[in-house]
Amino acid sequence: MRWSQGVWSEHRLIEAVNATCKFFAIPYGPSGTAPTSSVREFELYFERLEHAGLGKLKRPDLLVFAERNRATVEALVTDAGGIGELPFISEDDTRLQELLKAAIIAVECENSLWRGAKMPDFQTPLRPQRRLEGKMGLKKGAVLPNIIIKEEDREPLREWQRQRGVPLHVWHVFFDRAYGLAFDRAEQLIAEGLTQATVQTFQAPGGATTKKAIYKHYYHYGYPLGLSTAEPQLLPAVVEDKNGHILPYVTFSGGKLELSAEALTKIEEVRKTRG
Repeated sequence: MRWSQGVWSEHRLIEAVNATCKFFAIPYGPSGTAPTSSVREFELYFERLEHAGLGKLKRPDLLVFAERNRATVEALVTDAGGIGELPFISEDDTRLQELLKAAIIAVECENSLWRGAKMPDFQTPLRPQRRLEGKMGLKKGAVLPNIIIKEEDREPLREWQRQRGVPLHVWHVFFDRAYGLAFDRAEQLIAEGLTQATVQTFQAPGGATTKKAIYKHYYHYGYPLGLSTAEPQLLPAVVEDKNGHILPYVTFSGGKLELSAEALTKIEEVRKTRG
């Protein structure tokens, strides 16, 4: 369920970037190309990724390019076997190196099943907080749009950005809006103590629970990425595992996101620094 929701949000972001006619985006990590129609196809996809020796590597979900470079990017992707083959090719491959050289930014995508404008602490101004030693923030447990980065992803993403030299941004999609944050800025917020770790508990269908640390960066620290101009439909879906266990869930379909002027300015600023 969470995977399909993530794929939906990535597709909305790709469509929003492409609609600007100044930039375009392509899926780069496995989340945008993995099949979601059946559990077995999903498993086989990641088995193949493991066999390729790339199963444990972390790659950003999207790459964003200037429209003027579309022909070059499409030729490189075609030569690599298509979008669906990119996750199976080592980044030491010259085609992927050329692709990364042309990219303006790389994007790690996150999504939340909230209508941001209705969250209780949306538009609440930051104030000095005792728990933050007088630094600006909100009360503990405030409910508002956040740009989330998982602790387990920080080091792999940091290393990827260092090795590949492509500026990394996190784009977080809500039901009605989206926000962006540069990864370097997120790391600065953590180092300065403005964002502290939150331990979140995840429960599997079988009952097992795991705890993971995440960083919820207030949307105030990021930039408005866009607003929804058409809402998605909520559709019923179901998966059945190999033991015959049927798991019903809800999936998203359709909807439209329009990038903000602030987001376009941010991308253009990075493009100028990249040459």
